[in-house]
Amino acid sequence: MHNIQVAETWTIAELATEYDVTLRTIRFYEDRGLLTPERRGTVRVYHPRDRVRLALILRGKRLGFSLDEIATIVDMYDTAPGEEGQLVYLLAQIAHRRADLEQRRADLEQTLTDLAEVEARCQADLDALRTRRG
Repeated sequence: MHNIQVAETWTIAELATEYDVTLRTIRFYEDRGLLTPERRGTVRVYHPRDRVRLALILRGKRLGFSLDEIATIVDMYDTAPGEEGQLVYLLAQIAHRRADLEQRRADLEQTLTDLAEVEARCQADLDALRTRRG
């Protein structure tokens, strides 16, 4: 008896459900060349490579990378790990994204501080008006 291992595959609907995205989203990534499912007639058949790439694309989007940056990072999946240029690129992208997020956090904190000051002044003015009327 021979053990024949059949590679697991997924339909577009199965991937869409698993990753909670629309079919249109997956087709968009395919049109951009980020996913390359096998075609069996009009049916798309997604292999483990596509599934991993979809997960990487969605993670990249959550981290705020542009689609071009994601494409570069995802393409690294297909090459031997540990290539110096790839790792340097990825580290630079991470540093850039982190700096952007830190700046946004600082901007948000300043905005929250400004809002608290305006709120306190408005409340004090309202209290003063009510006291004079009262």
